[in-house]
Amino acid sequence: MSSPRVAVVMGSKSDLPVLEGAFKVLREFGVEFTARVLSAHRTPVEAAQFAAGAEAAGIKVVICAAGMAAHLGGVIAAHTTLPVIGIPVASEPFNGLDSLLAFVQMPPGIPVGVVTAGKAGGKNAALYAISMLALSDAGLSAKLKDFRAAQSRQVLAADAELIQSLQQ
Repeated sequence: MSSPRVAVVMGSKSDLPVLEGAFKVLREFGVEFTARVLSAHRTPVEAAQFAAGAEAAGIKVVICAAGMAAHLGGVIAAHTTLPVIGIPVASEPFNGLDSLLAFVQMPPGIPVGVVTAGKAGGKNAALYAISMLALSDAGLSAKLKDFRAAQSRQVLAADAELIQSLQQ
């Protein structure tokens, strides 16, 4: 087993359902990953240490899922120059708007890319990470192109079925 190229970090184990899609996509593409529960507020030292050591550990991209104040992505980004992708997680009382706003208001100089909130965000974050890795991995690039082509075929097949059903 090779060393992980993607780190998936969640602020709480309750964020795990959002990340199941990311795990599935990364496995389907054969991308090794590691997953951690680290909190920007409850384990700030450990989160900072993880981020600071991620590059030396072979990590190329970090995915962070967090709800509420959603500081995890910013804390991780503050301690590494690796790309960080944030997934806003819905939580009470603002149903994810708070985490979305936290992610998209990073201060200048410490960027965090942000994807779709919730479960779709897990899948999109993994695909975004894969697209970054594919820049220097021809095999992964080919898999990503095949994936995109398959999606297009599925939509076109659904379109043809709809057109056919309306003509009857």
